[in-house]
Amino acid sequence: MADDAHLISAAQDVIHLWPEGAPDPLPNVGPEATYHWPAAGRENTLMLRNVSEPTLTVFAPEAGKANGVGVVVCPGGGWRILAWEHEGVDLAHWLAARGYTAFLLKYRVMATPDDPAVFEASIPGSNKQLNAPRPASQSPRSLMGAIRDETMLKAIDLAAMDGRRAVAIVRERAKDWGVDPAKVGMVGFSAGAFLCADVAMDPQAQPLAFVAPIYGGETRGKPVPADAPPLFTCIAGDDRYLFKVVEGIYADWSNADRPAEIHIFNRGGHGFGMVRQGIPADRWIDLFEDWLKDIGFA
Repeated sequence: MADDAHLISAAQDVIHLWPEGAPDPLPNVGPEATYHWPAAGRENTLMLRNVSEPTLTVFAPEAGKANGVGVVVCPGGGWRILAWEHEGVDLAHWLAARGYTAFLLKYRVMATPDDPAVFEASIPGSNKQLNAPRPASQSPRSLMGAIRDETMLKAIDLAAMDGRRAVAIVRERAKDWGVDPAKVGMVGFSAGAFLCADVAMDPQAQPLAFVAPIYGGETRGKPVPADAPPLFTCIAGDDRYLFKVVEGIYADWSNADRPAEIHIFNRGGHGFGMVRQGIPADRWIDLFEDWLKDIGFA
């Protein structure tokens, strides 16, 4: 439990997005809880569930090393959990070590059973469709178009709301962290990637400086804004549920003449995050770093 506490709070500041209470809460969300589950071959990876109070956890660079760029980090988890460690804390530390100020977003997710045993028994079933093998011709071109669960649709909208609020807070308090308010971007994984794409498509404010939806994200058939930020994305070819969706967001950005870069690895599965598997997909983070330098955010 001490290790969990370290991973959840090991940063300079934790900011509540909605101090007076988050608007339009999701139903029946119990007490926030942690648990551990394998991720891309790594055992005992920390996850969060039943999140109802969204926050930003700040990971600042060492004194004198800040480059003025802020990055909001959005873990994935199918809007049911947050993959807090390998899609959150690990990336936040990586960014801070390179001069970026990282803001790890804990956004709202749907309710899961309070009883840990009941919850863990439900995990294999919830992952079955995501991990099922399928030919490319049967891989979805849109995830959003296939979702019928009203609670999940609400969770998706509230996640984007939390994402926009997070960006607004970073910009409002940018001077506190030595961040240029015009240099705030987002990185997200899986469900967090869809969150990032939603914010990039409809920021309801100044556009993001850049956006990196990793193994997820789509435009939902809407036109890409003329001022949409540069986009970086990647996916493993054996992520059969989402690889065509990710190809789609790249094509939509490219067809709109907005800067975009995609990397499709032969294998790596879904949800690898910052886990090293000893395969080429491990290099996605190095390619992302090179891309940030290339577009002037380093």
